Amino acid sequence: MVENELQALLERLANRDQLRSEATLQSDIRQLLLTGGLNLAEHDLDVALETQVGDRRRIDVEVGFTVIEVKKDLRSVTVLKAAEKQLAGYVRTRSEQTGQRYVGILTDGTVWRAYHLRDDELAEATRFEVKPSRPDLTSLLAWLEGVLATRKGVRPTPAEIVARLGANSASYALDRAVLGALYAEHRDTPTVQLKRELWSKLLRSALGTQFTDEDELFLEHTLLVNSAEVIAHLVLGLDVTDMQPATLLGGQRFDLAQIYGVVEADFFDWVLEVPGGDSFVRTMARRLARFDWANVEHDVLKVLYESVIGTETRKRLGEYYTPDWLADQVIADAVTDPLNQRVLDPSCGSGTFLFHAVRRHLAAADEAGVPLAAALSGLTNHVLGIDLHPVAVALARVTYLLAIGRDRLVDERRGPISVPIYLGDSMQWSQRVDLFTEGYLLISAGTGSQILEDELRFPDHLLADAGRFDRLISELASLASKKRAPGTVPALTALFKRLAIAEEDQPAIKDSFGVLCRLQDEDRDHIWSYYIRNLVRPIWLSRLENRVDVIVGNPPWLSYRHMPRDMQDVFRKMSEDRGLWHGKSVATHQDLSGLFVARTIQQYLKIDGSFAFVLPNAALDRGYFSGFRSGKYSDGSHQLTVAFTGSWDLRRIRPHFFPRGGAVVFGRRTDNAPHVLPVQTIRWTGTLPRGADSWEIASIHLKREQSSLVTSEDVAEGSSPYADRFTNGATVFPRILFFVEAQPAGPLGLGAGRRPVRSTRSSTEKPPWKNLPTREGVVESEFIRPMLLGENVLPYRLLPAREAVLPVEGNKLLTGGNSRLDFYPGVADWWQRSEQLWNEHRTSERLTLSERLDFRRGLSDQIPATPLRVVYSKAGMHVAAALVDNPNAIIENTLYWGTVTSREEGLYLCAILNNPALTQLVRPLMAYGKDERHIDKQVWKLPIPLFEGTNPIHQRLADLGGKEADLVAQLELNEKGNFVVLRRRAREALAAGSHSNEVASIIAELLGG
Repeated sequence: MVENELQALLERLANRDQLRSEATLQSDIRQLLLTGGLNLAEHDLDVALETQVGDRRRIDVEVGFTVIEVKKDLRSVTVLKAAEKQLAGYVRTRSEQTGQRYVGILTDGTVWRAYHLRDDELAEATRFEVKPSRPDLTSLLAWLEGVLATRKGVRPTPAEIVARLGANSASYALDRAVLGALYAEHRDTPTVQLKRELWSKLLRSALGTQFTDEDELFLEHTLLVNSAEVIAHLVLGLDVTDMQPATLLGGQRFDLAQIYGVVEADFFDWVLEVPGGDSFVRTMARRLARFDWANVEHDVLKVLYESVIGTETRKRLGEYYTPDWLADQVIADAVTDPLNQRVLDPSCGSGTFLFHAVRRHLAAADEAGVPLAAALSGLTNHVLGIDLHPVAVALARVTYLLAIGRDRLVDERRGPISVPIYLGDSMQWSQRVDLFTEGYLLISAGTGSQILEDELRFPDHLLADAGRFDRLISELASLASKKRAPGTVPALTALFKRLAIAEEDQPAIKDSFGVLCRLQDEDRDHIWSYYIRNLVRPIWLSRLENRVDVIVGNPPWLSYRHMPRDMQDVFRKMSEDRGLWHGKSVATHQDLSGLFVARTIQQYLKIDGSFAFVLPNAALDRGYFSGFRSGKYSDGSHQLTVAFTGSWDLRRIRPHFFPRGGAVVFGRRTDNAPHVLPVQTIRWTGTLPRGADSWEIASIHLKREQSSLVTSEDVAEGSSPYADRFTNGATVFPRILFFVEAQPAGPLGLGAGRRPVRSTRSSTEKPPWKNLPTREGVVESEFIRPMLLGENVLPYRLLPAREAVLPVEGNKLLTGGNSRLDFYPGVADWWQRSEQLWNEHRTSERLTLSERLDFRRGLSDQIPATPLRVVYSKAGMHVAAALVDNPNAIIENTLYWGTVTSREEGLYLCAILNNPALTQLVRPLMAYGKDERHIDKQVWKLPIPLFEGTNPIHQRLADLGGKEADLVAQLELNEKGNFVVLRRRAREALAAGSHSNEVASIIAELLGG
């Protein structure tokens, strides 16, 4: 059927107002399914009408594992409920008859609802509504295909992954709904509880306070890891629709194929332990089998992860993966001899860098004529990854297989493979020195039925061949778990012969195997093989003789303020020891990335080995990275120096792919004097179109050129004498506790000096504060102060101030037990309730509400205020500055303020601050996010001189500032409008005025611009 006929069919289906029978609707729906490009014929799936299910009941339409109930009009609640009950019977019966999970669709041609069984009742998972005025055929067919899962051979491009498996797809909605129902019903099962707790503990260590232990995240991670494990089988071309779920999530087929370290027991196989879990895995496997996983050109599992885990969640967790094109180029630059250099990514994430390192190694092997078995053996000894995130590790292992490719994996000449990606702590916050003793790897397994402690011992030289050691551990664990008489220990002769274990090593392995068998008999064999294979490897790699030639990657950008308290303490100590701690006001801005680089170089990189890391752009030029740029990280007991060789400045690429500007730094470890990061850099510019995932496409749109960095050290702190005069405003947070708006007083009034108020609300509020009810009260008028925020300031002009309840009397802050507060019952009641709410709902915050309000004397330094102040915005690409002549106004911390002695001095400063010439001069010193932002006090690093009324240049600037202020004052503005738009209008008016160029010329002369 041609597209026009299909469109007409859909229009007919969506028209509820026309006279039609259910039989006609059924026939039209069958026609749509058969001719809509859903590949039903390729699956040998009939679209049957009126199929019998017993008890003389008939299913309207049945296709595959989906039953469709059709009604003429489902707008009536009564009709809808009756139809859902009828459909539930069909879905329940078919599921019982086949042992497969069935989906039910209920439709009247306009609204299509997909259901799954939950507690023996239907639960809606996803729906699609056809708009009769504009029927969208393509979207409906995509939704139906997601429910039916009938396509074959879909190319797993990033766009297809997002469309067919992402959070907005019907496939995801159904699988997520079923998984959620399984967990809700069985969450109290002991094994499920245990695995949830282990998951939470590990992620808390990896992600700090940014991690929130939520059911939603645990379920999303479960779905992602289970999906990755199914995809691993599909990479090999295995028919997952005919495999047992336990086999899919247990990895037995990989063991048979001698491919080790891809799928193993983990936190997320809890689905196999609950009723209904098997059918969930089967259905999920059927959906994933739609794709052709044989040939993949990108780290597509990164795309799957980002399409399932929402943007806000990833932002909170600090999870941002490197674009494929950038990882490709970093590997190309850093790995110059792929066949001979051992490469490690110590924070491998989903495996983006590993993907390109694997491809580069295999391409070099092909060019050199290396036989396949030798090439793959060499690969797994030369490209390695570590990550502390269990989901990342599961995805990266499959990404490694995707990079090798199906053709190589199924080739009979291949030989054994062990994927060298490990779940471990690359930082080694608490370095274990007890695992290696007198030539043995020694692991305590606790005390069981024996009087003595159980120990697992392995000759440590066996770890040199990672693949063989991993196979040894895997096969020992497998043998120990097989059925046998209690207390018996199987012989290991065949295993020793197969793995060529030397005779002198065999006794220790036999003893350890006996311990594993006893642990199994005592039901204590839960983590040991997992522990041995994963957590030991980072420690082994850190030994001098095992270090690698190249380290690459994108380390975690976990901010100091988001670390747990114990991690903060260790982070600060380790940073101070290595000269990386900057402290002062920027302490909370420091993140883990610089220390991670220094620490992993110390742990894993040999002398003269090279490194390449993607870092926040602040690493190139911000003051709090000055210790990092020095290249000297010795901590007293360890001498560590690096020679930086160059950098890439990525902050001008659009759109941004990180929440902050990015950069890449290159260097090598040296035992000579350090070499600081060169000021010369490669600046990348350009705008990337959507879908520019590969370097082949991205390179067309990007330009690279030599440039010079302007670091914070290049400009002395306090170059302007105004630096000490300007300070940040008060931290008035959370706003619901302070900001208010007036309420009617009521017919009886309230008496003089008192005002009824209620808290103002904003769409930008965040939990837990957004969930609090609006507050109301009556407060003494003198405690309701005008409050100026960043959004109140335009160039030369103030918008109407907000109002806030502040316990300020004259020049005193009435908090901290001040008895004067009791004289004012209105504000005392408001403040006491505010303190109560703060104590109930603050999370990691350790300050009291009084301490938070007057953090760094942000409030008390303003009382009593001086008659004239200049304020300017803290954030934004452009400075917006204005004069404040109301001494009662309080300045909030989104502004900086400073006292001026005269109106002329204020206008002089406003003329400088509001001119675009100033922005251009200060821009190299500003922080980068989506654009240059956060002016902060960077502006005073420029040599702006103190105002002198007798200086004709200064006076001329003041005069011009007055004229520009008059120009902005006369603009007709809707002062309730968006302040960003209003600022732009003010800047445009100034730029079009007759004074802007002269001001710019004077600034250039004054500041040497």
